[in-house]
Amino acid sequence: MTIHSTSEESEAYIALGANLGDREGTLVEALKRLNSHEAIRVVRTSGVYETEPVGYLDQPQFLNMAAAVRTALAPETLLGIMLEIETGLGRTRDIRYGPRTVDLDLLWMEGQSMDTPHLTLPHPRMLERAFVLFPLSDIVPQDEGSGLHSIVTSALQDIDGKDGIQLWTTSVWDDGFGHSVN
Repeated sequence: MTIHSTSEESEAYIALGANLGDREGTLVEALKRLNSHEAIRVVRTSGVYETEPVGYLDQPQFLNMAAAVRTALAPETLLGIMLEIETGLGRTRDIRYGPRTVDLDLLWMEGQSMDTPHLTLPHPRMLERAFVLFPLSDIVPQDEGSGLHSIVTSALQDIDGKDGIQLWTTSVWDDGFGHSVN
């Protein structure tokens, strides 16, 4: 794979979810694989939330979280690496919104806007999903420069589905970063 990068690092936000197998272990492994890539550094992680499925309901509950990463990679290149990690962790795409070993979604990258056949930024449904907004609110700093903090805070006030979300654990990432907002 050719690695396309920009000259400067950006902060990107990634949603992680899993509802098959060792859900928590798979999330940790996905974080490790992201962080072990030479061009990606995990800088903050959210708490892990157990959530009810959305869309296709006949499946186990999910564990969902979010991670902030620093990278100089172009958004499409970062997404490609995320998809490789999903495949490496056993992800198959049999049923839309169906059960999965892991799901990694690129949500936001320093306010960049794009709409290509492979990637839409910001993620088109992130503000409609409590299971994305709760973890994001854990890790987006108030002084984040692109306005994401106020967007997430505003969206959380009116979102449906809050009742189906329970904090599972405050942190699964113990690689020197943990759960924090600075």
